[in-house]
Amino acid sequence: MSESDIILKISNIESYYGPIMAIRGISLEVPRGKIVTLLGANGAGKTTVLKTISGILDPQKGSIEFMGKSIQRMEADKIVRMGLSHVPEGREVFPFLTVRENLMMGAYPRKDRDAVGEDLNMVYGYFPRLKERLNQPAGQLSGGEQQMLAIGRALMNRPAMLLLDEPSLGLSPILVKEIFTIIKRVNEEQGTSILLVEQNAKVALETAHYGYVLEIGRIVMNDTCERLMNSHDIQEFYLGAKEAGARGERRWKKKKTWR
Repeated sequence: MSESDIILKISNIESYYGPIMAIRGISLEVPRGKIVTLLGANGAGKTTVLKTISGILDPQKGSIEFMGKSIQRMEADKIVRMGLSHVPEGREVFPFLTVRENLMMGAYPRKDRDAVGEDLNMVYGYFPRLKERLNQPAGQLSGGEQQMLAIGRALMNRPAMLLLDEPSLGLSPILVKEIFTIIKRVNEEQGTSILLVEQNAKVALETAHYGYVLEIGRIVMNDTCERLMNSHDIQEFYLGAKEAGARGERRWKKKKTWR
């Protein structure tokens, strides 16, 4: 794969919270127009990776290239203007603004104001419930509707790439299926590249093209999602295979060969 086919390239990134190293020399790539998922247990460093990419955290070492340009230590608003939108864990909508005002906040960096109306209609097409609640304060929406709003707001920036952090968090299985169906549609219909952090490994692997497994701040495995789904270790630790239980988790923690 040539460099022009890679929209995001992370090389040997290290990030800290105070004196604590959260991610340890991580390298990964997101091909243009593809969905890549980042799997790992709580505390593995997945959210830290996204925050480092989007400029919320500055890496101490390593490099990040987006669309061929270096963005490490760049201010977060400039990264957004380049076409990289981050949908954080917990949605973080503006609760006292209406649905429409939240969506318009996503278009704030844009200069092509005439095209914003077209993109509002595009978002309504993906999320019809948002159109029904246009004038309702975002804080009054259900959790699923707030997640739709957070993704819709990010799409209003017309991004080349989305960073999605735990889009299934706190949602019912029916809503999870609906959200991930829309995520796939956005990727296929808009050509939007996506880096997905998701605790629900099954739905993440069914949605993405390629995956990385993170353990204590390090990448310990990467492969196509089809191969990861068929991996015995992934089945044991993430997909809830019946024979796994505590024995499987202990086996995973002791396993060192991936490093």
